[in-house]
Amino acid sequence: MQEHIQRSVPQLILGLVIVSLGVLLTLDTLGMADARDYIRYWPAGLMAIGLGKLWEGRHSHSGVLGGMVLTGIGAWLLLNEFDILRANVWELWPIFLVLFGVSIVWRSLSGRRAAPNDNNSVLSAVAVLSGVNRGNNSATFRGGDLTAIMGGCEIDLRQAQINGEAAIDVFAMWGGIEIRVPEDWTVISRVTPLMGGFEDKTRPPQGAGTHRLVVRGFILMAGVEVKN
Repeated sequence: MQEHIQRSVPQLILGLVIVSLGVLLTLDTLGMADARDYIRYWPAGLMAIGLGKLWEGRHSHSGVLGGMVLTGIGAWLLLNEFDILRANVWELWPIFLVLFGVSIVWRSLSGRRAAPNDNNSVLSAVAVLSGVNRGNNSATFRGGDLTAIMGGCEIDLRQAQINGEAAIDVFAMWGGIEIRVPEDWTVISRVTPLMGGFEDKTRPPQGAGTHRLVVRGFILMAGVEVKN
């Protein structure tokens, strides 16, 4: 139960933000409050979602990177709203470079360890202004992490095998990630999209699925697709 609550923190915060907005607009309609006095604080909700994402993904570099991006965007918008900081978003592009560098350092310091006698059980790919096309045939696939920034990752796992459950952490920004999986895998999405999308095109396996692939992470103006 505790693990489920931790995974649901960003969704919980997003739901509370939407409920608060609905209540505020209702009060405005009834003439009991002026919604304009409070809507200006909406970037704080984005920051809260980002902090929730940081908490949820503190053990994966993509979750940390996604949480930092959301929190940073929310803070920048909030500072602009109160005239504390006046800067065009394109003038702040080096910040994204810093975040990307931090994510690489994080991954190098806290990378997964491969299973004994199988150095192929963990998959890692980074595509920046380029494309990565990679396959995996591990008999004990454990997951990995995929990052696409203004680039694309095409991953073929149809020859791999899972003993129970594996997890892939994704981060896509202005790019795309495509993952192909075997027919008997069940795909579970725990992805948080912002102006992006996650699409599961796989056919559900016959009977109860014992091989589960969990896809989690953050999508910003990008797309992630999983198919057989």
